[in-house]
Order: sequence, then structure tokens, then C-alpha cells
Amino acid sequence: MIVRITGIIADVHENDVVLERDGIAREVLVPQYAIGELAACRGREITLHTLEYLEGNQTSGNLVPRLIGFVYPDDKRFFTHFISVKGIGLRKALKALAEPVTRIAAWIKNGDTKALARLPGIGSRAAQLIVAELGGKIDDFVFGDEAAVEELASLTQDQNDALEVLVAWGDSRQEAERWVQRAAQLHPGLTGADEWVRAAYRIKTGVE
Repeated sequence: MIVRITGIIADVHENDVVLERDGIAREVLVPQYAIGELAACRGREITLHTLEYLEGNQTSGNLVPRLIGFVYPDDKRFFTHFISVKGIGLRKALKALAEPVTRIAAWIKNGDTKALARLPGIGSRAAQLIVAELGGKIDDFVFGDEAAVEELASLTQDQNDALEVLVAWGDSRQEAERWVQRAAQLHPGLTGADEWVRAAYRIKTGVE
């Protein structure tokens, strides 16, 4: 099984990205919330944490190998929980995850079925099932792990100032941390809080 893949992001589509390496281009399906961040990385090398599966009719033998990719390993772990809910298949889950994992996990933890029902393809009945089956199982995705805390602690003063600006503009702290951390990986030479804010916002919106 392919669990990780590294390559240059050559194309970004509505539901997938194309990674190129050593003359080989691979289509990787990605969740909706990641499209903007990946679009901002077009032309750069990136590592995606992957799940591999076969799609099609097993009876007829018409099976196509597929890869699903995630920017962060925790997002991959959350996805495996999400698809364990009855009626939530792989394609439906990819479409439904139109918001960052931390936000969806918080909705599940708080039993916010109205917010969950607004996710693409979910609806009220599926939202109730998600809360019933995942409640209490995904709390660590709300608060993040120790590695994420250590990474945040290593941010410079300018980066932390940019983080506070993004939060003041309405982003959740977890989402703002993600944008700033990704900006630090892509643009380590930036200086000044304003530059970090602009870089993080470009990543958030998928504008290069």
C-alpha cells in the first residue's frame, strides 16, 4: 500500500491534484478543504499522506486503483474515522470535508448537527449518525497533538503576530496556525507580520 507520496504539484482540479516525479504523473484525490492550500503550492514539491483503494465493480472485474492524499497525517487519521460512519463512503467523505478537520471535529464533539448537516452531501440524518458514532472518539483532533504544539512554539514573533491578526479577522486559531505554519514551510525568508499575513491568506484562498 502507498502510504506517502512526494512530487511536484503540476495541476490542481476540483477534486484532485496531479503530482509529477521522475517523469510520472499521478492523480491524487483530495478532500475539498485542501484544494485552496494545494493550489497555493502549485509548482512546488509536496508530500501527501495517502490511502490507496480500488474503485469500481468487483464482480465485473472493472477496478481502478485510486490514491487519496492528505497534507497532514492527522487529517488522514480523521478521514479513516469519518468513513467508518454508516453511509459515508470514500467519495462522499471527500466531498463532505469542505471545512478543516479541526472545525468538523469540534462540531462532532459539541454535537452540532446543524453545522454538520450543512456539509456537502451530508444532511440532518447523516449528521446525527456522525455525532452518534464518532462522539467521544475524535476529541484529540479538536485540540491538536503535542507535535503541533511544539511546532507552534517555534514560530517567530512576526509569525505569531500574523497569527493573531488572522484570528482577529475571524479565522479559528487552529486554522490560522495551519496557514502560518504552511507559509513558514513555503516562504521561510519572509519578514514582518504583514508579509506573513499576506502569505498565509494566499495559502488559505489558493491564490498564488
